[in-house]
Order: sequence, then C-alpha cells, then structure tokens
Amino acid sequence: MEYTGFLLVIATGIGVILISLVLDFFWAQAIPVRFFYYILRAPGVVVHECAHILGCLLTGAKIRNVVLFSKKGGSVTYNPPVIPVIGHVVISTAPLFCIPLVLSLCTWFFSNYLGCLLPALPLSVDSTDAMIVLGGGVLKIFTQNLVVHFNAWFLVYLYIVLSLILSAASSMQDLKNAGIGICILAITGVVILWSQIPWAVSILTEITRIMGMGFALGIGFGLIALVLSSPLLIVCLWRRNA
Repeated sequence: MEYTGFLLVIATGIGVILISLVLDFFWAQAIPVRFFYYILRAPGVVVHECAHILGCLLTGAKIRNVVLFSKKGGSVTYNPPVIPVIGHVVISTAPLFCIPLVLSLCTWFFSNYLGCLLPALPLSVDSTDAMIVLGGGVLKIFTQNLVVHFNAWFLVYLYIVLSLILSAASSMQDLKNAGIGICILAITGVVILWSQIPWAVSILTEITRIMGMGFALGIGFGLIALVLSSPLLIVCLWRRNA
C-alpha cells in the first residue's frame, strides 16, 4: 500500500465532511421558514443519531440519553466506551460510514422496486481516474431519471439523499471527542507504511479499504447533493456578493 492511497482515503473523508457542512450552511440560509428546514433535515438527523447509538453498542459505551430530533438537532450522551481512544473515534465518526450505507440501501430499493435508473458508484476513490468515473456516474443518474425517462420517485430519492448528506458531517462535539484519537490513528498509519512491516501493512490496507468504500460512497452521494443544490448555491453566493 502506498502513501498516496492512504492519504487519498483521508482526503475523501475530509471531503465528505466539507460537502456536508457547506450544503447545510447554504440550505439553512436559503430556507427562511424554519419548519421547512426541519422537514428537510429530519431524516438525516435521525439516521445520524442512530449511527452514534450503533457506535456506542459496538464499543461498549453505556447510553445515558437520546434525542433523535429537536429544533437544535439531535444528541446522544454516553459514558466513556470500554475500548479506549478508538472507541471515541468509532462513536463520533459512525455517521460517516452509516449514512453512505443507508443511502446505498435506498439506492438499491429505488432502483429495484421504484424504477429509478441508478448505476452503481465506484467503491473507491484512489486516483483521479476514479474521480472522473464517479463524476460521470453522478451526471448520468440525473440525465437518466429527469431527461431520458422522467421518474417522480427520483425526486423522493433526491430528498432522502440531500437530507442524509446534510447530516453526514460530525458535529463540533464529535470532533472534540474524536480529534486526538483520529490524529493518533493517522500518525500510526503513516508510521506503519514507513516501517513496511508486512503483517501491519496488510492489516492497515484492509482497514483503509473498508474506510475508503464508505468515504467513496459518501463523496458520490455528496456530489449528487451538490448537483441538486448548485442553483441554490449560485443564488446564495450572488446575494452575499451583491
């Protein structure tokens, strides 16, 4: 495994977070009536908090309180996990993996049962060619379902995608909880690659592959949300500069 592939996976994860934060900011600015903003965010917030709950169960952290959705969003409070360092990372970053998986299930359902034409997105973004293929696949999704064969169910699919992507990013509290652990894991990965210890590199490669699949799906669906939001983003930027 090369340093480039490892760093690309990390960059992809950061890209998912940035896309989510940017879209959430602009949609919050664009929808003056908060009720409609809450409707847009609700499915994503619920899945986000359920991902934290799953992270708690996997790491042995006792859950103290759960708020799946409110005007301020959602929250999950818990005792320290049984697994040190990594436990906080798993809980705090769980939405980055769970939300793309939920979106993949939605894609499968809308494709197989509701007639949407949704080609499979690449399961890794480890080169510029992969990004080009990913971008082409996203554009094809819109063309097939809105131009070639219009499907009203595709609009529902876009609503789900947008809602979930808006909630993919970790909150500031999540980043505080997992910040040190993420830095330690990233540095450890670089050290393992530098050491070239066969068994350690093999384990790191498998972990990175699994992480890369989740992040790649997140980027793919994030691009779909960006295309959907592009007119809104242009209008908001124009207003801010006017």
